[in-house]
Amino acid sequence: MSHAHHDHAHDNHAQHDRTETTENPFAKADAQFWNSLYEERAARWSGNPNPQLIAEASDLEPGTALDVGCGEGADALWLARRGWKVTGTDISSVALGRAKEHVEGSGVDIEWLEADLTKWDSQGRSFDLVSAQFFHMLEPARGELFRALGDLVAPGGHLLIVGHSPHESPTEHHRAMLHTPEYVESLFTDGWKLLVSELRERELPANPEKMHHTTDTVVLLQRLSASTDSNS
Repeated sequence: MSHAHHDHAHDNHAQHDRTETTENPFAKADAQFWNSLYEERAARWSGNPNPQLIAEASDLEPGTALDVGCGEGADALWLARRGWKVTGTDISSVALGRAKEHVEGSGVDIEWLEADLTKWDSQGRSFDLVSAQFFHMLEPARGELFRALGDLVAPGGHLLIVGHSPHESPTEHHRAMLHTPEYVESLFTDGWKLLVSELRERELPANPEKMHHTTDTVVLLQRLSASTDSNS
């Protein structure tokens, strides 16, 4: 699965380190790519949950949750501590190994699943929350994946898609891997209620002495049940 996840690590803009040429390896990332990326550092991400997950999921009623591209497990742990029954999935076995270590001794039970969700057979499973943070992909794979994630949301459940704003991208090729709120909206019309769709600025540490800003694309949708009026 081609994605750049997770924790606000991203916020170190790992992608930008590799966008100096027209070919961006994130666009064709596979399990070997991600395992190698994780092995470059003892900890790839910050270890903190993504702030937009906290902002949008804090008031949701806990149920079943799918943390897509769970990385080193910070989001999954945050959800589990709030009472969610969490499945964390990632294409990287290295990331999942770290995620298991991250939650060890926390007293929560999380299901870890090594899978490429572009090919995953869910066998009819559905979730009350599907969270996809910072998936950077080219079309048409991006739209296909986002729609597939929507299919995993149970009626009445929520789909949260967060990414970096394309307006901040340093290159045209990298910009093509990012998405606007309007793009996500266009994928989910009939049968969905749009709750949040915006560009949201936040501060993040560029280094210990200096803060800088980044802008996130944040979209939260609720899947309507068959008996729910889509205009409500």
